[in-house]
Amino acid sequence: MKLRCLLYAFCLLLACSTVQAEPTDIKVYVKAKGSKFIGSSMGGARVVLTDAMTGRILDEGKTAGGTGDTKRSMKTPLRSTQPLSSQDAAHYTATIDLEEPTLIRIEAYGPLAQPQSAHSAGATQWIIPGKDITAGDAFLLVLPGMVVDILAPASSSRFESGTPIDVEANISMGCGCPLEPGGLWDSAAMDIKGLVSKDGQRVADIDLPYAGTPSRFQGRLEVNEPGVYEVLVYVYDSENGNTGLDRTVFRVVGQ
Repeated sequence: MKLRCLLYAFCLLLACSTVQAEPTDIKVYVKAKGSKFIGSSMGGARVVLTDAMTGRILDEGKTAGGTGDTKRSMKTPLRSTQPLSSQDAAHYTATIDLEEPTLIRIEAYGPLAQPQSAHSAGATQWIIPGKDITAGDAFLLVLPGMVVDILAPASSSRFESGTPIDVEANISMGCGCPLEPGGLWDSAAMDIKGLVSKDGQRVADIDLPYAGTPSRFQGRLEVNEPGVYEVLVYVYDSENGNTGLDRTVFRVVGQ
């Protein structure tokens, strides 16, 4: 009987000392600076949740869904308590098991479909077991940058000296939203240029005006000396400092 009582007391002590982990949901939105949400059309954004104290990865995935409601996120003044996100806005929902309040770091990287223009951002927050972070904008991260994708000249192209070379780029906001003169994202207010170097030395700057199709910009370059050339195309918005760039390398040979 005495042994049975001791075992019973030990089991009670063990039960009292064992903390049950509680599943906790955290919804993460990733928004492009100056525009909308980064979703499936741009490959999403990678989201990683870690224990800020130990660095242990608790969950990871990527955002999926649409870019959200344009009127809500870009055109309507909102109170601080009103969410920018809409029901269709891209997000990732993580479910983590917590035994105690935990300081969690959440980091996003994207857009994944345009790695040359991908950036990261992160922040920390205390999470209480069982207290979901899913209402409103939940956990919202903003990624800087715009997407620049050089279409021409293709990397490793060869041209004869004196040949006019078209420099063409597709340029959009980080969410994939288009740029055009006078549009919601007004390219006329942005600086879009190509920086040209030969054998590592800067030789020219060229403008890339609007090419008549949303997000397409094109300039022309003529080079007369053989060598290895690099063109770096950038877009810069002076209103908020948002910037994006891409680069390509080609060779010019003598005639």
